Amino acid sequence: MKVLVDTNIILDVWMDRRPFVDESMVILGAAEQGRYEGYLCATTLTTLFYLGNKVLGAQTIHKELKKLLSIFGVSGVNRVVLEHALSSKMPDFEHAVLDESGFIIGVDLIVTRNPKDFRKSKIRSMSPEELIGLLKLR
Repeated sequence: MKVLVDTNIILDVWMDRRPFVDESMVILGAAEQGRYEGYLCATTLTTLFYLGNKVLGAQTIHKELKKLLSIFGVSGVNRVVLEHALSSKMPDFEHAVLDESGFIIGVDLIVTRNPKDFRKSKIRSMSPEELIGLLKLR
């Protein structure tokens, strides 16, 4: 199963955001163990660098991004993705870019803490708890 992981899942772990961190850690651990084929959108990586650099510093953020790249594939963002996102029925452009980027590479679902933000997505979305149940991780 190909799963696109939303930025908020990574941030939950990096920032130890309670009460979300436990489920998000299970999601990341399952990707690392190969329980699903995980992907991050290219914009997720740039956002993580921007936010993480301020909190963690350049050296740490480079190390963390390299670790993510060793675990996850990357869904690209190009002109086609951006044009389709602009034409999307999704109200939030950032989410539309993630959706279009994942759609092009054929992901099966998006895991996000905010499935309601992806109601008009071309791809099924679910919460970390739902994915944990689907993959029988607990």
